Amino acid sequence: MDFFSTQNILVHIPIGAGGYDLSWIEAIGTLAGLLCIWLASLEKISNYAFGLINVTLFAVIFFQIQLYASLLLQLFFFAANIYGWYAWSRQTNDNQAALQIRWLPLPKALAWIAVCVGAIGLMTVFINPVFAFLTRIAVSVMQGLGLNVTMPVLQPDAFPFWDSCMMVLSIVAMILMTRKYVENWLLWVIINVISVVIFALQGVYAMSLEYMILTFIALNGSRMWIKSARERGSRALS
Repeated sequence: MDFFSTQNILVHIPIGAGGYDLSWIEAIGTLAGLLCIWLASLEKISNYAFGLINVTLFAVIFFQIQLYASLLLQLFFFAANIYGWYAWSRQTNDNQAALQIRWLPLPKALAWIAVCVGAIGLMTVFINPVFAFLTRIAVSVMQGLGLNVTMPVLQPDAFPFWDSCMMVLSIVAMILMTRKYVENWLLWVIINVISVVIFALQGVYAMSLEYMILTFIALNGSRMWIKSARERGSRALS
């Protein structure tokens, strides 16, 4: 179990005051995340395999650094990666036509904006009691399975508003990505910029660096998918 601890150090990086201890779990999770997003920008279905590794390891990290909304987000990402893998792998002609890269219609885009604003507000207020409730359920289930676990002492979410922003926008971006809407990359750019700052403040610098790199990958993904949507739109009109 030591592998899953952020205290299990892979290498000491001499940066900043006193340097930074990079853990095994952070290093492998970060590498898997980079591969996942890069492959997604290229429309490679293998991105979902690395995505499953990334979200599993990051869920463990987020619990240890008290970012509970982000932890809950990884549970959604796990399910979304499985769905995306399934959706992208279907080979019927009808499904291939439905999963062409394209823009969201304006009414749907406005609806998603309204959902994001409302959900972020609710999550900001209720993230701590919601996470405590879900933790009690998880502990009860594990105890029912005979595991020797006790209810952990939970600390308040470190950044409830920004954590909620990352959670809600990431859910929407992931949904849009599985359906190949261009807007998913624009949301990832916003999410990654927020993540760079929050993770640096929490002292997980490798994850902060990862999201800095992911920002550039998301910008490139935006460029590539916008170009693809325009080309396919032009072909549809011709």
